[in-house]
Amino acid sequence: MKFEELFMDRKPLIGMIHTGCMHGEDMLDTAKREIEIYLKYGVYPLIENYFGTSADCEKVMVWLQEYHPKAVYGVNILGDPYEAFLLAGAYGAKFIQIDSVCGHLDPERDEAYAEELKAMRKKTDVVLLGGVRFKYQPVRSNRSQKEDLLLGKERCDAIVCTGEGTGIPTPMGKVKEFKAVLDDFPVIVGAGVTIDTIGETYNEANGAIVGSWIKDNHDAYNPVNEQYVELMAKHFQG
Repeated sequence: MKFEELFMDRKPLIGMIHTGCMHGEDMLDTAKREIEIYLKYGVYPLIENYFGTSADCEKVMVWLQEYHPKAVYGVNILGDPYEAFLLAGAYGAKFIQIDSVCGHLDPERDEAYAEELKAMRKKTDVVLLGGVRFKYQPVRSNRSQKEDLLLGKERCDAIVCTGEGTGIPTPMGKVKEFKAVLDDFPVIVGAGVTIDTIGETYNEANGAIVGSWIKDNHDAYNPVNEQYVELMAKHFQG
């Protein structure tokens, strides 16, 4: 499956579902409510164990498979891409995010990782969004950014670009650097998108992942705010 086939040549706006954030209610009930908001406004849910566990993600995916079997959604199991592929294959997720597909490993480990990733992709047909020079990820490859981007292009279906951390804006200069190397290959802005930057993000990138800004008080720890989702979705258009 290819990026443009999955999203039908539409630039996707992807919204985080941070499992483990319960806000005084059951974890699954929180996820259900937030997913329903995303689907209402055409935002693609991305299920992640940021505050929770892979078991939390699986519970959410079981519910999605039963109640929204045609929904396009993704999964990111932080620190365990193998589990992400297994869950995607079991419960029908259409895309996976991995925080780093290239650059984060020592050269002697990188080749084996590339082969492992290739094998996982053969078993599970999903669109892979892969980070390069991603937030909080080390750079150990002894390669230039350009070299890692070109290798990353071979390992995934879209490159995810971020700034220095969660909620911190992704510099548009960095996005342009990535695009200059990758040409028409998709680049997704993966952090720090706000209502003030959404227009430029749409113009420069091929999609965006939003988390903090669409939460109450724009704080990742808080619940999703429907008004913010609606506002962001309306602005993410050509």
